[in-house]
Amino acid sequence: MPVSRRDFLAGSTLAIMCVGGLGSACASPEEPVKEKAKVFFTRDLSPEGLTRLYARINQGLSGKIAIKLHTGEPNGPNIIPREWVQAFMSGVPDSTIVECNVLYGSPRQNTEGHRQVLETNGWTFSPVDIMDADGDANLPIAGGKWLKELSVGKNILNYESMLVLTHFKGHAMGGFGGSLKNIAIGCASGKAGKRQLHQEGDNLWADGPNFMERMVEGGKAIADHFGSRIAYINVLRNMSVDCDCAGTAAAPPTTPDLGILASTDILAVDQASVDLIYALPPEHRHDLVERIESRSGLRQLTYMKELGLGNDQYELITL
Repeated sequence: MPVSRRDFLAGSTLAIMCVGGLGSACASPEEPVKEKAKVFFTRDLSPEGLTRLYARINQGLSGKIAIKLHTGEPNGPNIIPREWVQAFMSGVPDSTIVECNVLYGSPRQNTEGHRQVLETNGWTFSPVDIMDADGDANLPIAGGKWLKELSVGKNILNYESMLVLTHFKGHAMGGFGGSLKNIAIGCASGKAGKRQLHQEGDNLWADGPNFMERMVEGGKAIADHFGSRIAYINVLRNMSVDCDCAGTAAAPPTTPDLGILASTDILAVDQASVDLIYALPPEHRHDLVERIESRSGLRQLTYMKELGLGNDQYELITL
């Protein structure tokens, strides 16, 4: 069900009243009170900021760590800066950037073209594992009403843990792209998995609430696969209404940079990111909020809650 701006803002106002600042809404009388998720926040947009937050959420990560990152279309202007990622990864042992090929028209549709774009964009300081380069694997989706499994890049099975390092921004179809989109679309294989999520009937590029639900189900496949061995960082910087998949065609950002959020809870970190946007003055939030609502983007959050994929009640801890 789509969520209106008025309903969402009402919830955000209640959240502020409940905790005296940014945070999640109080539990309604019929809901059991549960412990809030912890979401860590810094305004320090830098490698040091990333490292400081990572130290608060990395307790479950061990072994070979996949860093799921959107590496961007050729010369994309808004991606997380490469020098930040390079400095950050120097403190994350046995970590590898991971990606998958794409479904839309792009040189990243195939592995050869994808590797050329990686070189163009300067992702040369570390190996990048294009996880579907050698085929797919299927991960089950517990409780999905649209999908029972998701086809992912099979190399995901080579990693013990995953850090989801996300550039939070708008999106032409999803309304916004946070940690959920980064793992759902980002880990789905280019030929099969992304088609499973996008296609509805004969419409390959279906959007609206049903697409949000399929995307959540895809994200659940990844989150359930890693269990307690996955954590999430959202970087709220250069937030165009368009995804990094738009490359140089992305609309210039009109939303101010806000900082970095991190959590071991995927719903909490995306909910907190959206709450920070909605808490901005109207003239600063207008374009991104319009993009989110016109695409039914808030359905990502409500369906995550329905599927038990995280906690929308959170404590915001500023570092």
